[in-house]
Amino acid sequence: MSLAQEDLDQVQDLIHKIIQTTPEYNNANVRYELDLRDRVIRVEEELKHQRELILQSIHTMDKRFELVDKRFEQVDKRLEQMDKRIDLLHTEMNKRFEQVDKRLEQMDKRIDLLQIEMNERFEQVDKRFEQVDKRFEQVDKRFEQIDKRFDQIHQEIISIHNEIKAQMRWSFATLITVGGLIVGILKLL
Repeated sequence: MSLAQEDLDQVQDLIHKIIQTTPEYNNANVRYELDLRDRVIRVEEELKHQRELILQSIHTMDKRFELVDKRFEQVDKRLEQMDKRIDLLHTEMNKRFEQVDKRLEQMDKRIDLLQIEMNERFEQVDKRFEQVDKRFEQVDKRFEQIDKRFDQIHQEIISIHNEIKAQMRWSFATLITVGGLIVGILKLL
């Protein structure tokens, strides 16, 4: 069975009246409100405490940022000093390089002079070698003449040797003939 809307409204009114008349409900609301107030107070105090902590941390962060700023200033000063030193070193290095360039130019001039002198000396040595070559040619001609002379002497020695051989044969033959005659005469006598 379903209830009509009027019935439902009546039931609701009755429930409200009963709840309002009961003292426990009223006490519950008061207790609840007191609990809420305590909680709100605690939250406010905690928020106040959190705010103080945040302010302290912000204050310490400001101090730290100031220290960091000072450090950056010191680093900037150091960098400026280093830039000055680097500039000085750069100018010194440029001066040194200029000196080295001058020395290298001087060395190049010296090397050019030495090369010219060496070329002249090599030309002189080449001339000397040509003279030595001419002398060797002369010596070769002399050796050829000596070889021809040796060949002539060799031929003369061979002819003398042949003559000596011929004389030895004649002497030996004469000796044998004379010895045979002597032996023959001795046998006859």
